[in-house]
Amino acid sequence: MSGSGARILNWFGFGSHDHAGHGQDHHGPHGHTHGVIDATIATTDRGIWAIKWSFVILAITAALQLVVVYLSGSVALLADTIHNIGDATTAIPLWIAFMLARRKPSATFTYGLGRVEDLAGIVIVLIILFSAVVAGYQAIERLIHPQMVLHLGWLAAAGVIGFLGNEAVAVFRIRVGREINSAALIADGYHARTDGLTSLAVVIGAAGVWLGFPLADPVVGLLITAAIFGIVWQSARSVLTHVLDGVEPGVMADIHHAAEHVPGASIVDAKARWIGHKLHVDIAIAADETLQLSEANRIAAVLEEELFEHMPALAAANVRFSAGDHDHPHDHHHDHSSHRH
Repeated sequence: MSGSGARILNWFGFGSHDHAGHGQDHHGPHGHTHGVIDATIATTDRGIWAIKWSFVILAITAALQLVVVYLSGSVALLADTIHNIGDATTAIPLWIAFMLARRKPSATFTYGLGRVEDLAGIVIVLIILFSAVVAGYQAIERLIHPQMVLHLGWLAAAGVIGFLGNEAVAVFRIRVGREINSAALIADGYHARTDGLTSLAVVIGAAGVWLGFPLADPVVGLLITAAIFGIVWQSARSVLTHVLDGVEPGVMADIHHAAEHVPGASIVDAKARWIGHKLHVDIAIAADETLQLSEANRIAAVLEEELFEHMPALAAANVRFSAGDHDHPHDHHHDHSSHRH
């Protein structure tokens, strides 16, 4: 996602663009991409491939857990299984978003449809929220009306299966997400890692019941529910940040760091925003009246090269010259923009 990274998707940790762009190998896929194949399509195909196999792993994990839920009657495992099913389901809006992001810009959608990743992030947050509500209701119901939990050995094994399945998905999504600079996929990976830890709580619940504390199972179910709500909060905050054109502090730090490498590029104003897993920046640098137009062009071009070198997720850079008004920067005598696809 889910968490959700989205972003989405940014689809989800969401606040994970610092992993997606800041501090990455400067020669990553978005740093220097050449050739006749559009890089957006290439990374999107990679993203779809990652989503497909994540869905398969989580679906198998949830199916195995469902069998044990039926045999044991464990509400803690039910909560964990519901969440894993929810996570598998989030692959659907992620897949739709990546597919739409492949479309070329049009006269109506001049920036393309990368924003669909943010919409998918919102959908994923809602899916996780629903799973938390269902899991919490079942746990409270079991506290009020206790039932015996059976097959404790199988129950513990199912918790371990949940952990292994989620950890496999976490490693997979984080690795691919960093390759394609998708905050959605990276956040979804960290979300899966948290889910793996909650799966281990099922093992603790089974041990509690085995030691003679039957309410350990629904209590663990409530703890898992609380963990899911925590993920909902973090994911929602990050997704909304992206929807409102917010960026992480590391993004602006990278912009200023790149400018420090270019003599004459004194930044007056800088803006940045994410469109899907692509970063767009708009920079105004102080104008020097004594500069020749050719020298101004050279400074702008060098700054753009530094920006692309320091920020692998950067898709477009617009460099302007300003008279130096920090509140109202305006074009002075030159506008230079560059795009990488």
